[in-house]
Amino acid sequence: MVTPPASDHALRLAGLWLAWLLVMLFHVELGLMPLFHGLSVEIRSRVPSARLPAIFLTMLIYFLLPVLALLLLVHALSAPGGWSAAPWLRAGQFWFSALYSLSNAIHLAADIRIPDARGDQVLLMAVLTLIGLAINLEAWQWWQG
Repeated sequence: MVTPPASDHALRLAGLWLAWLLVMLFHVELGLMPLFHGLSVEIRSRVPSARLPAIFLTMLIYFLLPVLALLLLVHALSAPGGWSAAPWLRAGQFWFSALYSLSNAIHLAADIRIPDARGDQVLLMAVLTLIGLAINLEAWQWWQG
């Protein structure tokens, strides 16, 4: 079996992060879709209104960190011997992806446990989790390669 060059792993990893980001966007978009049909998307929340800005900021950061990971991968592809392809950054890509896979798995489990969860949202979370696992595998191979 021929071992692919490290750049192949980085390219596949960038593609997987891009797919993850697109599915994540669709997850949010589909969650808001009832608004376009005059239905409410309101959820019963016990979170005080004063805490909402912090929650929104956390969500923004949660979305922007994979964008940063993707940008670092694109940089590593353009400069394979450069700083962005350093072993510690490849390890960082793996551990970062593992953390996101864990958060996706927790979210998926929570969605499954909600009695009135929408099936399309559960399916999208399952897809996000599977893409995340593929990211883990590719990041591991890039780190070890």
